Formats: sequence, C-alpha cells, structure tokens
Amino acid sequence: MSDEEVAGFLSQERTVICATIGRDGFPHLMPLWYVVRDGQLWSWTFAKSQKVRNLERDPRATLQVEAGTEYSRLRGVMLKSDATIHRDTGLVADFGIELFTRYSDGVPGEDVRAMVLAQAPKRVVLQFNERSRSTWDHRKLASAH
Repeated sequence: MSDEEVAGFLSQERTVICATIGRDGFPHLMPLWYVVRDGQLWSWTFAKSQKVRNLERDPRATLQVEAGTEYSRLRGVMLKSDATIHRDTGLVADFGIELFTRYSDGVPGEDVRAMVLAQAPKRVVLQFNERSRSTWDHRKLASAH
C-alpha cells in the first residue's frame, strides 16, 4: 500500500492488535482502540496493564491492523515501533476525549467526558513511533493475474 492508502486504511479501521514482549519472552497481544496523529498510532490503556509493564521493560511493540474475511480481500498494516509512555494526566484526559470523539463519531456527551476525566489518573497514553512498516492488500492480487 502507498502512504496515502495506509492513511486511508488506518482512518477507516478501529482496532489495532498491539504485541509487546512479555517477561517470559513470549509475545503479549492485546487489542486497542487508536487515533492517528501526524501519521503515528496513539492509544490509551490502564497504567498497571501488562502491556505497559512490558513496554516499561522494553519499548518495542509490533502493531497490526487488518481487515477482510476472505483471503482475496485481506489487507493490513504491520508497524514495528518504539512506544513512548505519556503519564501527564492532562495529556491523558485530552487524548481520552479525542479517542472517544473518534469512536462515538462525534463529540462525546457529558457522561463520557466525566468517565474519561475520572479514568485519566489511572491511565497512560501510548505513542507508537514507527521504525518500519509492512503492508498487504490481497485485493490487488487478482488484478495482477
């Protein structure tokens, strides 16, 4: 996929699978909601989550966003990244509002805003700084034959 295709794909999809490296060396995979900021994926999660503990030990993460249910329709993006963990409560709260704005397809109501503000002290924001990218779009395979 081109950069433009990747940007469009990531703006349409809603869940990224985040793989971190567990203490035992095995991959730890978890789904996350995300926002694309200046071409980077950002997410939030609980500060005490296993993925955060893993990223505190080793900031490397592999992210995958994929779509399609039939082989000929599969497409996706895999990003090898270094994660930055942001802990500032104000930044976390602002990001939470941005995240819920994306997932509610509009400005979240006061109940959602109150929930985000209440959760912000217990959460962190993860900024994934891309090192390398792999993409695939099997829809293009049929046109190649």
